[in-house]
Amino acid sequence: MALYSEKVMDHFRNPRNVGSIENADGIGEVGNPVCGDIMKIYLKIDNDIITDVKFETFGCGSAIASSSMATELIKGKTIQETLQITNKAVAEALDGLPAHKMHCSVLAEDAIKLALKDYYDKNGIEYDPAQFVIHDDEH
Repeated sequence: MALYSEKVMDHFRNPRNVGSIENADGIGEVGNPVCGDIMKIYLKIDNDIITDVKFETFGCGSAIASSSMATELIKGKTIQETLQITNKAVAEALDGLPAHKMHCSVLAEDAIKLALKDYYDKNGIEYDPAQFVIHDDEH
């Protein structure tokens, strides 16, 4: 059995939504000091909809694939739908990740949450801080 699924390999070799967004409405950046992965997500939001999303990731193939898949999962979604995206959803959409690489999907979830929190903060929008808890202890 292969260590990585075909979807992981596809998103690693052909990542979607790579780059940055000038004047992004929200930016979230996370890093894992243990493995050295760094992930940055940029959001463009219009009428509560994620109209564009880009990422820059410095890391392993699983981190790149997780970033790519996460951007595909949230593009066109409302903010509330996006807040429901979990690392497990990212991993499932990739047809799984090896257990020792699950932290990459956690980074993707956290980067999205931090980008949305940044959007709320920039626009003075009230929010429940519990929606933006990141997994510092898990990666």
